[in-house]
Amino acid sequence: MAAVDNPPMNPSTLTITSITTAEEAQAFRTLNEEWISHFFAIEESDRKTLGDPFAAIVDPGGDVLIVRDDGKIVGCVALVRSSDDVFELSKMAVTPTVRGKGIGRQLIQAAIDRARRLGATTLFLGSSTKLPNAVRLYESAGFTHVSPEQIPLPPYARANVFMRMAL
Repeated sequence: MAAVDNPPMNPSTLTITSITTAEEAQAFRTLNEEWISHFFAIEESDRKTLGDPFAAIVDPGGDVLIVRDDGKIVGCVALVRSSDDVFELSKMAVTPTVRGKGIGRQLIQAAIDRARRLGATTLFLGSSTKLPNAVRLYESAGFTHVSPEQIPLPPYARANVFMRMAL
């Protein structure tokens, strides 16, 4: 099957904001459960984070960014505070119908900018070789590969790619 070359989204129709509503929390959960269950198994830590992103991410000083295209939620990413100046980039998802249109790239840049405003000097993430497009996106954004011992949190069982970025 040939890859479809989707044209980039019109940036003027995209908005990226911090999570504030129950509707956005549900979209965050739905978007992530879709890709996690497609490629992997949902883990207990996923259930905790996705079940209440306000308690698990926002209240401890992190953030969840929600991206909308013309008002419709099409993606999300979390910044989970690990320490005062170290954050995990986590739970990044884009609706399958709009993948390949540059939304992920805009979302990751917004997350990097937001992490800086939250005081981060380092971002880290765990990913998987089963997600080569995601890994390439992280590399192109400036993340570098590290060993799992070089990131602060225990990785998900599905993670076999570990990356870090100095801000």
